[in-house]
Amino acid sequence: MAYENKTLAAVIPAYCEETQIGKVITTMPDYVDHIVIINDCSPDKTAEVVLDYAKKETRVVLIDLKINEGVGGAIAAGYKWARDHDVDMAVVMAGDGQMDPKDMPSLLDPVVHDGVNYAKANRLATHDYRQKVPFVRFFGNSVLSLLTKIASGYWHVADSQTGYTVADKKVLHTIDWDSMYKRYGQPNDLLIKLNVENFRVRDVPTEPVYDVGEKSGIKVSRVVFTISNILLKGFFWRMKEKYIIRDFHPLVLFYTTGVMFMLFSLGFLIRVIAMWVLHGDAPILSSMATMFFFSTGIQSIFFAMWFDMESNRDLR
Repeated sequence: MAYENKTLAAVIPAYCEETQIGKVITTMPDYVDHIVIINDCSPDKTAEVVLDYAKKETRVVLIDLKINEGVGGAIAAGYKWARDHDVDMAVVMAGDGQMDPKDMPSLLDPVVHDGVNYAKANRLATHDYRQKVPFVRFFGNSVLSLLTKIASGYWHVADSQTGYTVADKKVLHTIDWDSMYKRYGQPNDLLIKLNVENFRVRDVPTEPVYDVGEKSGIKVSRVVFTISNILLKGFFWRMKEKYIIRDFHPLVLFYTTGVMFMLFSLGFLIRVIAMWVLHGDAPILSSMATMFFFSTGIQSIFFAMWFDMESNRDLR
């Protein structure tokens, strides 16, 4: 079977999911043509369990990675399989059962009917998300979502860390999957790459699913720091690739001026504080320079953000 005459592959990264992967396979909708499970070198019996199911379920395809690639690397392997088999769409689902198959049509429909290239779940849009998710994870996700908006240029998207996504054939054949970040920053890195290629991305509200037997190995503090570094590098790469090399946009000048003026204001602020501590008096000219460079710098950055929002408005 197919979904709206479009072939569909479910890409499922799995690491130590011997107790959960069976539920993911048995609850997969009939309209999914291929269930591509990527065993990310699990030390448990994940591969054996998948192979047992494959004897009864012909849609199951096992990709057995010989070294641990990380969740991003496993997803990339699944995307490459879908690309090489000329699949029309690929939906990514977790191997621990945290993604409800009932939500899949709402993710597929924008791609099938509305010309969207990449649809992603947004758990933050539901009214009870805050009650279902621990505060630390909610706060970390919110911070990363804000930073991802700035870095990726998709100002309308939120819940950047969700892995429940649908990519169309154009995305599958355009993105260099070997260059995609291979760990937990994969969704953020991919959004940046999608923006450079001017792909349309849409958020789809979905209900969060927790406490289904999954085990999270994510340390929020470490992940936030790592992904923030990815976003910073990705932001500069996007500015260079999209607004300098492929086309020129004055927002690059506004960002550059803004950052320079903010650094100048910081330098003058340090001078003002030092003079105040040493002599008990703040130089008037240095104080004025601090306020001038700060106000001009922050305005330049805000203008650059506004230009970026306008430039990407049609990518919704």
